[in-house]
Amino acid sequence: MCGRYAQSKNMADLVEEFTITGLTPMSPLPANWNIAPTQEIYIVKQNAQGARDLATASWGLIGHWHKDDAQARASQSHAINARSESVFEKPTFRDSFRKRRCLIPADGYYEWATALGQYRPKQPFYISRSDGISLSMAGIWSQWTSPSGQIVQSASIITREAVGMLTPIHSRMPVLLPPDRWERWLDPSEKEIDELRNLMEFSEPDRGLNAHAVSDNVNFTANNGPSMTEAITLGEPETLF
Repeated sequence: MCGRYAQSKNMADLVEEFTITGLTPMSPLPANWNIAPTQEIYIVKQNAQGARDLATASWGLIGHWHKDDAQARASQSHAINARSESVFEKPTFRDSFRKRRCLIPADGYYEWATALGQYRPKQPFYISRSDGISLSMAGIWSQWTSPSGQIVQSASIITREAVGMLTPIHSRMPVLLPPDRWERWLDPSEKEIDELRNLMEFSEPDRGLNAHAVSDNVNFTANNGPSMTEAITLGEPETLF
């Protein structure tokens, strides 16, 4: 499960990195090294003209059936992630998976060690690319209209079974899409479920990733700043190998 992540690049950098040729937000989001559910995040999506937009959305998909703001917001914490194995059939996610897919840029994401691995349970780790390029997490988005007429755009990150060097930390990881799959993934005319599922499957999805232990400070949403991602040294029994 991906429950926190970092995104500190400015809009100009994201526009270049994700080849944005369409719209961008009127106001940029602040750099955030401890993004939590329900906060505003950047998403990359394709518009009706076929260009890529950089937009913002609230993290945690809101189903169209929610009747009021409180119910909609409460539901978000249960829909920040969608499993790749079932995203195409779960009522909350399946319509967005077929019609409204996106990329979610990240410097890196945090994961907390489970009791099944070699580290102390709940030890936080930061996972990012060793070359500094943004992670392109596969996502889905939706649009909900509140009773007062406010339009709220929301999004979820799609996760998969962890592989390789990530398995000692946690059983799940985000689906990270390489650039040669972005065009098909973002194309809303691509609705064949098997084809979409195939786009999320490729060899060595952990290639180029680096993981290191970080401070428990990331556990608290009030804490922020580049120090959240700084590596710490674990005790001898828990030293990384």
